[in-house]
Amino acid sequence: MKADPFDLGPVCRTVAGLVGGISEEQLTGPTPCPAYTVREVLGHLVGLTVAFRDAARKELGPTTDTSPNAALPVLPDDWREALPRQLDELAEAWRSPGAWQGGTRVGGVELPGEVAAVVALNEVQIHGWDLARSTGQEYAPDEASLRVSYAMLIAAARSADGDPAPDGLFGPPVELPEEAPLLDRVIGLSGRRPGWRPGA
Repeated sequence: MKADPFDLGPVCRTVAGLVGGISEEQLTGPTPCPAYTVREVLGHLVGLTVAFRDAARKELGPTTDTSPNAALPVLPDDWREALPRQLDELAEAWRSPGAWQGGTRVGGVELPGEVAAVVALNEVQIHGWDLARSTGQEYAPDEASLRVSYAMLIAAARSADGDPAPDGLFGPPVELPEEAPLLDRVIGLSGRRPGWRPGA
C-alpha cells in the first residue's frame, strides 16, 4: 500500500469539531461499532491519536505496543480538551518527512511509515463518522481524505485474485452503486451501513 504524503490536518479538524456537539447524556448511546458506546468510541480515538502520533515520531513504547483489543477503551475525564489537542498533534507529527520513511510500530504491529499514515487517517475518519451518526451531527470530510480511505479499503475488499473478499478489513463490505456519494462508499467498505442511525 504505497501512498504519497498527505495532510491529516483536514480530517483531524473535522473530527475535533464534533466534540462540542456531544452531550454527557449521549456518552452511553449506541454506535455503529456494536461493542462500543459513544464513550468507548471517544476513548478509542483518544488512545489511537496518541499511538499514531508516537508512531510518526518513532517514539516506540507502551503507547505503540498495546493492542487496541486488549481491553475496552477508557475515556479520560479531560477528553473534551485532550482529544482536539491530540488530533492537532497527530496531524503535525505526520507532517514530518521522517514519519513517512522507514518502519514504525502501532498496536504492537510493525508497519512501514507510509502505511501507518494511511491507517491513522482511516481510523480517525471512520470513527469520526461513527461519532457523528451516533450523536446526530453532520459529517463532511474533505474529498482528499476520503480518497485515501477509499483506496485502502477497496484494496482490502478484494482478494489476491481480484474477487471480492467476503470479510473485508473491518467486516463484510456493504456494496453500494458507483454513483453513491464517496463518503457512503467509504463507510460501506468499512463494513458499516451508511444509513445507520441510533435505534434504526
